[in-house]
Amino acid sequence: MAVAQKLQRCAVSQTGKHSASVIFLHGSGDTGQGLRAWVRDVLKQDMAFTHIRVIYPTAPARPYTPMRGALSHVWFDRYKISADCAEHLESIDSMCSLLGSVIQEEIRAGVPKHRMIIGGFSMGGAMALHLACRYHPEVAGVFALSSFLNKDSVVYQAAQGRRGQPLPELFQCHGSADELVLHRWGEDTGALLRGVGMATSFHSIPGLNHQLSLMELERLRSWILKKLPPNSPSNGQ
Repeated sequence: MAVAQKLQRCAVSQTGKHSASVIFLHGSGDTGQGLRAWVRDVLKQDMAFTHIRVIYPTAPARPYTPMRGALSHVWFDRYKISADCAEHLESIDSMCSLLGSVIQEEIRAGVPKHRMIIGGFSMGGAMALHLACRYHPEVAGVFALSSFLNKDSVVYQAAQGRRGQPLPELFQCHGSADELVLHRWGEDTGALLRGVGMATSFHSIPGLNHQLSLMELERLRSWILKKLPPNSPSNGQ
């Protein structure tokens, strides 16, 4: 299915000089506006920074096989929600190309790739791993919340092929009670990426199901600031 050439998005602008960017991808069936509202509801305020713009793109609606072909805002198609099946690479690669335009817009705004982080919730986290590890490994980091990669994912092959070269650091959070995306799928994803040379950290959130929590968003915010500090020598400040 052909998708629109311009992704809708919303953003939380920095309050000072724009020197870094975060691209935060929603889960299946959500939108960028919906994810921003969810984050704001959990934090009781926007995830905002003095120097970092936070961008929430929206996936175009497309037929989604696990919903029997019904239209949904999903980043790519899946044959089924399982770690054991093949990836739908045609839809993944098509969306990587579209999301690349968001990255290029930030570059034109004066933000280099090493001052960007890409991440997401659920399907958004898997999409972020494909985008960062396969197409834009120069970014500062990638985060995956309640997310997983298929066991035979080409992301592992891409990371393996970059041994000895820079790879983005991975930050993961996963609820221990997640019944949709099993906790062990997230753990296995992190372990396999560590095995091919990627620096990773995995945070298990006790009792959390398939949702965002205050604890993980606070940890994520701290990690983002560590990777994208406001006074980095590389950004000329």
